[in-house]
Amino acid sequence: MKIKTFQIDDYIAKDDAFHIARKSLATRFPPAAHGHDYYEIFLIEDGATAHWVNGKRETLLPGHLVFIRPDDAHAFKADKMQGCRIINVMFKPKTVRHLRSRYPDEVCGKFFDTRGPYPETHMLAGPDLARVTQALVELQTAPRALAYIEHFILMLATRVLAQVHPVRDTAPKWFTDACRAAQNPAVFRRGAAGLIDAAGRSHEHVCRTSRMVLGLTPSAYVNKLRLDHGARMLSSSELPIEEVARDCGIENISHFYRLFRLQFGLTPRQYRLRHQRDPFEVTAHGAQSV
Repeated sequence: MKIKTFQIDDYIAKDDAFHIARKSLATRFPPAAHGHDYYEIFLIEDGATAHWVNGKRETLLPGHLVFIRPDDAHAFKADKMQGCRIINVMFKPKTVRHLRSRYPDEVCGKFFDTRGPYPETHMLAGPDLARVTQALVELQTAPRALAYIEHFILMLATRVLAQVHPVRDTAPKWFTDACRAAQNPAVFRRGAAGLIDAAGRSHEHVCRTSRMVLGLTPSAYVNKLRLDHGARMLSSSELPIEEVARDCGIENISHFYRLFRLQFGLTPRQYRLRHQRDPFEVTAHGAQSV
């Protein structure tokens, strides 16, 4: 596919730090793919689309969040029946340079800073998808200043994607797709069986590939996703711990406690007390914490 380069100065004013748009995609590929002199993050909001990127074609569905680098070339073709709507954010390379220097642990080698042949992609669902969608809605009406795009990117890095175990670019596509699918609660609640069904391969084949790519068994990988989900629920809701365990797909509360302590070094109750604070809680000195 032919490639043309888009320039960020064609989209934003001189003093703006980013551009954001919600748009519906065409139902056919354009005459040429496009590269960029900027970075881009987009979320599939509704429908489905074929996505040609760096010579590979994939299908993106609602919840897919993609980090496009300047050297990536890509193009879209929305599904003719469903159509496809995306929210797209573009920002200048100097923003990434600043984030790398100021927050190396959070962004270096991750998200838009990877070196593999394809851009990093995540499948969001449940509270994570709702959080990112709301953040994008707020970004649409925010001033186009550097502080706002940095805040958005750091929110993704520290509150939504920090717990997702990365899948190497060299992994087979079927396994990468299965791992993305497993980030959906409807899949990980079924345990390793959900991952294996999403992979569409034999149990033995999935186990071998999982150990080779992740260094984990399918059960260990899925349990990590379940417990990360549980940790987010413990810190952001008041649901009883038994209900949190069930929402993770773990019916045996003792098993949930054991797995949780192994992953976080705390019991679920201890984790909740440490990470959830009442903004009007009275401190020991009689002052309100705010």
